[in-house]
Amino acid sequence: MGKSICFQLAFILTTAFQSCKVDATSYFDQKPPSDTPKIFAPKEVNTDSIELNVVFNTSFTEMFFSRIVDRSFVIHHSELIDGSWSPIQLIEMYPDSIPISVACDPTITQDGNTMYFLGVDPENYSNSITPAELYRIPPDIYVSKKLDGKWQYASKVESPVSTEHFESYPIAVGDKSLYFQSNRPNGAGGRDTYRAQYLSDGRFETPISISLNSEKNAASTYVNPDEDYLIASSSQGFQVSFKENGKWQVPIPVEMDYDKDWRYYCPYMSPDEKYFFFSRRYSDPSKRGWAGVSKGEVYWVSADVIFDQKSK
Repeated sequence: MGKSICFQLAFILTTAFQSCKVDATSYFDQKPPSDTPKIFAPKEVNTDSIELNVVFNTSFTEMFFSRIVDRSFVIHHSELIDGSWSPIQLIEMYPDSIPISVACDPTITQDGNTMYFLGVDPENYSNSITPAELYRIPPDIYVSKKLDGKWQYASKVESPVSTEHFESYPIAVGDKSLYFQSNRPNGAGGRDTYRAQYLSDGRFETPISISLNSEKNAASTYVNPDEDYLIASSSQGFQVSFKENGKWQVPIPVEMDYDKDWRYYCPYMSPDEKYFFFSRRYSDPSKRGWAGVSKGEVYWVSADVIFDQKSK
């Protein structure tokens, strides 16, 4: 009996140790956070530059985030190879002839081979364009495919997803459909959340506005692969809506310690649903939008801050 108990205890401790080890490796060798947000991967991901929107592929073998480099938004990544993360490298989404570019807010399909992101038509770039002018150009949704282990140059997702209006922050769900933000005129007003049903061969049905009875102009919205819950950013921080009987419920504020001088955005849940990632940025109060941003950081926290809201 004594040997049996000792064996069971040893098994439990070994399993717990291996679980923590896997956790740390999967999350870029970081010690997992508690219910207090902590900055993610300082020095590697978070630097003196402006960073935003960390995401992982489903198998935890590739990590992505965006960084502003020489006035351009550039997607970076690292791959888990033989148990170690490779050095951070940028992904070239446009030809080298493009002087200034916008590629940010990546989302990865479940198979890990397709990336959608927010982009701006390269025809609008020039060496003389100012940041303020660049950020006023309506963005679209772009797509890149991973072939033979390399991400290819991106192309615009055509209508009815990308239009002459504002489209941003795409999120790919389990059946390859897309959620995104748009200010197209057939919505409820302001910037709404839309869902575009995936058909085949990169084509989508006409997007449908998702009514959440929440604050207008949500900057970014995350939806989990099974479409059970939705996390949206707002001027007050984040709010979460759970789906019940096929309908999105009234959003509930996510309780965290927010700094009123920073703007919170880019909500994202880790594929194992253990941790909630988000970005925040600080701007010069006298300037609007990204033109005045001087600092951008990525944080993570226990997913309990999201799921505990369901019981309230």
